[in-house]
Amino acid sequence: MAELRKARMVDLCEITSSKRIFAADYVSEGVPFYRDKEITEKYKGNLGVSTELFISEEKFCEIERKFGAPSSGDLLLTSVGTLGSPYVLKPGERFYFKDGNLTWFRHFKELDSRFLYYWLVAPQGKAELQKCTIGSSQSAFTIVLLKGMEIELPPLPVQRRIAGILSAYDELMENSQRRIRILEAMARALYREWFVHFRFPGHEKLPRVASPLGDIPQGWEVGRLDDVLVLQRGFDLPKADRVEGTVPIYAATGVTGFHKDAKVKAPGVVTGRSGTIGDVLYVQEDFWPLNTALWVKEFPKAEPLYAYYVLSSLDLRQFNSGAAVPTLNRNDIHGLDTLIPPCPLQKRFQEIAGAMLAQIRTLELQIQNLRRTRDLLLPRLLNGSFTLQCHE
Repeated sequence: MAELRKARMVDLCEITSSKRIFAADYVSEGVPFYRDKEITEKYKGNLGVSTELFISEEKFCEIERKFGAPSSGDLLLTSVGTLGSPYVLKPGERFYFKDGNLTWFRHFKELDSRFLYYWLVAPQGKAELQKCTIGSSQSAFTIVLLKGMEIELPPLPVQRRIAGILSAYDELMENSQRRIRILEAMARALYREWFVHFRFPGHEKLPRVASPLGDIPQGWEVGRLDDVLVLQRGFDLPKADRVEGTVPIYAATGVTGFHKDAKVKAPGVVTGRSGTIGDVLYVQEDFWPLNTALWVKEFPKAEPLYAYYVLSSLDLRQFNSGAAVPTLNRNDIHGLDTLIPPCPLQKRFQEIAGAMLAQIRTLELQIQNLRRTRDLLLPRLLNGSFTLQCHE
């Protein structure tokens, strides 16, 4: 078992923040400028961060020259709003960040930044971070309190070995995320190619005919959305009545828990009814939709995947009928004009794109298992439960 020593964070690294960037410094393109939102996305493993702000190359180079900029191995920690999401910069990453939103850990001494990352998300680190929290209406970390955090450290070679073991799980999860994004893009592209651009197998043999939605291939129909899908409000399920199981419970924001009984057979399509609207989910296992969600009760003239992409292509937020709380009334969209391709073409799309989404689901389950294993291993490695043979 590796010997642990207790140390204060101020003795192990420099803890600081960025130089202030003003609204007048934002430009339409250039060096990405991140806040807690973007770093939280990176912490969650999102490969495509929704960058909204940039600063100019000149401004970034000026700051980098005078004060430094985050570089490979540095750690950023969300410190306002969404607290405690750490991120270690990878080689080649280049961005600046908002002061106050994020705290910058750099210039490490006898502390591996990846080890610090895993410590911060483990129970030991979370308990120390709780001591650094101030504020009632909006919680925040202060640099002064973060400097005073105490951490139990094994020798540096052991830290690196522990970080290497845990990061192997993260690399596998990241690779799976990349494969998921590729499969998602392929399925979306196939939908657009066949049902938006009308370049489906055999399309060159079919003339176009006029319709209320413009020229469409001969043999296609224009109907109402409720010819493709019929939305139904979800079911009540008070928390007191929930029995632990494996059936996912879907609210407006996605999976919110699990139950022993299912209300709807897969495959299914779910979207938000109240609170959060706009997101559309394709569900590949039996499930329970809550009353804050809408689920597709029937697919009269459509295959489930075609219906899913049709609903996803609508900007459902524009149909918000709520004042204080965003609300989607199914009757407001059931009458929309919609294309109805021939059944054989839809079935072929269901087979091809369905296989892609089935692969995605398999990868998602693999990620869940990897994360569960890593999280079980995490505290045992950090508290010295495992004996690791490490050499410089």
